[in-house]
Parts: sequence; structure tokens; C-alpha cells
Amino acid sequence: MSLTFEARKKTILETLEKDEIVKVRTLAESLYVSGETIRRDLDKLEKNGLLKKVYGGAVKAKLTTELTFDQKTTLNKQEKRAISKAAADLVEDGDSILIGHGTTTLDIVRFLNGKNNVKVITASVPVLLLAMEMFHGQIIFLGGEVERHQKFTSGSLSEMSLGQLKVNKAFIAAGGVSIKDGITDYDLHGSSMSRKMIKRVNEAIILADHTKFGKTTFAHICALTDISVIVTSEKCSEEWKSTLIEKEIELLVAEIF
Repeated sequence: MSLTFEARKKTILETLEKDEIVKVRTLAESLYVSGETIRRDLDKLEKNGLLKKVYGGAVKAKLTTELTFDQKTTLNKQEKRAISKAAADLVEDGDSILIGHGTTTLDIVRFLNGKNNVKVITASVPVLLLAMEMFHGQIIFLGGEVERHQKFTSGSLSEMSLGQLKVNKAFIAAGGVSIKDGITDYDLHGSSMSRKMIKRVNEAIILADHTKFGKTTFAHICALTDISVIVTSEKCSEEWKSTLIEKEIELLVAEIF
């Protein structure tokens, strides 16, 4: 009896993680199904961002370049807002929180005003400006060298300030989420800041819209085992939800409003 799609998917993704390429003929032989069945499986997995089809098989999803902060604000706006709200719901009275750079984390501050005695610490210029406008608690800005296109600070001054703090929770936006490569970013400086934030907190919470899954970007932040929760939206594929459950990674799925 042939395997179910879920069982075939697991084998395909595990082979891809190990060999970085899969072949239709080899998979068909090892899974005792037709080449056409494997091609349909690869079509489905490509649509969910888990791989990239090539002639005769598939490879891992490509590395991609990053849009500017302003360009990214127009993408998946409702989904990112829903993810931010779900993330803000994780904040408890008395928490100190780090909010990382990126558009997915920006709106967290919009949903914090029902919380008491919360401190917001950030290296993101847009988060700082929005917090000054909308958030009534204490704000700490991690000054340093400014990255103009992505609008955050980094470098020795930022890291020195960060090293003096111990914080309850960090909210980090992912450039990519991969089973093998973990959480990645597009920028070395940005990934370094996110990595150091994770080291200064009790809980590291990753925010990722549905387009980030199955993707590896340029700079490594951390392994999946280093994080506490991934917050995404209902647009995240069922395949990825199942994959994360299998890996025992806590997933919070936000309903888009």
C-alpha cells in the first residue's frame, strides 16, 4: 500500500534537508509511487514555500534579497497586524520586552496600552517613534550606528547597552524559517542584534508571516531549539503547522481581522 501525502512529504523534506536536492525518479522508486504522484507532491510543497522545483526534481527554496523597510510596509499588512496583536497578547503586566527591527514587529506597540508597568526596549527607529506616539509606559532606545534602509541601530554601542539588560521577552521578526537553517535574517548587523537580544531574555518569540516559512535568508540568527514560540497567522500552510508540531515547536496562530 502506498504512503499518504503527509508521509511522503516528511520523506521528501528530510531528504531535501540532508542532500539539498531531491530527484523525482529516486523518490518514486523509494516511496513506491509513480513519478506523476511525486511531481504533484512537489507542486504542492512549492506552493507552500517548502522547496523550489527544478528539472527532474527540487532544491531548497532560494535565498532572496530584502526590500527596504518602506517597501515592506505595504506587504501583507493585515496579516502582520494580526500577528502583532497576537504577540502583544503574550505580554504580561510588569514585563520588560525587547522589540526587534522589521515591519512584522512594528505594530506590537499599538496593542500594549491595556498592560500595566511594561517597559519597551528597541533598536528600531519606527518602533521608537510609534511608541513615543502611542505607548504610555517606559521606552528605552538602544542607540548606535543607523542602518538607513531598514531603520534600526546596531554595532558596539547598541550591543553594549543591550549587554546591561536582562529582559522578560524578545519579539524578533524572521527573514526566513527553516527546519535545517533555523531562523535567519537578510543582514549581518540585524542578525547579530537579534541574536544578542535572544541571549538577554527569558523567552524568545519569533514573528513570521506565511511567506517566511521554508525560506533561508543570508544571516543566521538562531536554531529553532533556541526559541520559545513562533507567532504566525492562519495563512500559514497546514504542512508547516504539522511540521512544527512534529518538531515540538510551540506555534501561536493569529486570526486575521
